Amino acid sequence: MTLTHSKKRFYDFLIRDMVLYVELSLRVSSHRNMSRIATVLILLAAAALEAGGDALIRAGLHSNSARARILMFGAAAIILFAYGWTVNAPPWDFGRLLGLYVVFFFVVAQLLSWLIFKQVPSPTILIGGTLIVVGGIVVSLAKT
Repeated sequence: MTLTHSKKRFYDFLIRDMVLYVELSLRVSSHRNMSRIATVLILLAAAALEAGGDALIRAGLHSNSARARILMFGAAAIILFAYGWTVNAPPWDFGRLLGLYVVFFFVVAQLLSWLIFKQVPSPTILIGGTLIVVGGIVVSLAKT
């Protein structure tokens, strides 16, 4: 698999904006009472970083060029580190937010799979995704 122009632009976007995601998580982590908007933005950023890092690993595994593999694996390592930082830096109870995060990750991963790898979600994936979304709502709104 060769790196097309649109894929290269996507990977450049992930690498360039990864720094912004980390800065946002650092800024928010210094505040004990995060707003809902900040929480949602950080969870979306984390989902994009995790799914994007996974996409880079997948593309690297299927690349015919050793140089492209090394570059994609290196970029994936940096992006997945940024994901870990983004998820763990804020002062939140991630267990309570896990339902919302799983929903974001599922949606972002399916979009990347569709847009980059041209794999349209099957009806069973869409049914399972509906269950994930409903489960995420239940976990996020549950009173403990």
